[in-house]
Amino acid sequence: MLAYYYPQQSLLWTMLEFFLFVIWIWILIAIFSDIFRSHDMGGWAKALWVIFVIVLPFLGILVYLIARGGKMQERSMKDAAQQKQAFDSHVRDVASTSSVDQLAQLADLKEKGVLTDAEFQAQKAKLLG
Repeated sequence: MLAYYYPQQSLLWTMLEFFLFVIWIWILIAIFSDIFRSHDMGGWAKALWVIFVIVLPFLGILVYLIARGGKMQERSMKDAAQQKQAFDSHVRDVASTSSVDQLAQLADLKEKGVLTDAEFQAQKAKLLG
């Protein structure tokens, strides 16, 4: 009975509308996050862009993408590079803390007089066994 009142063409059209609505929301979130992440604009410029996008959404997004699309891409690439660099440094830090490095640090502390022989042997036994 639902097929009689809601034929396949209407179902496909509704699915397309839903898909376009999701894309629209995604674009709005991307634009607003870029407006607020931008360090080269002042508070009033950000407020004007937000008002422009809210009052005239289609025109506002189109103008924003034309006027600031390149900078939007540069910021995204810069953020991705910073995240990759932070991840790589974290992986290097985690991978470099081997037992050999820790033993070298313990030996250095023993030579400086920070650790006694008993403390050094206890820490060495803990690392090795």
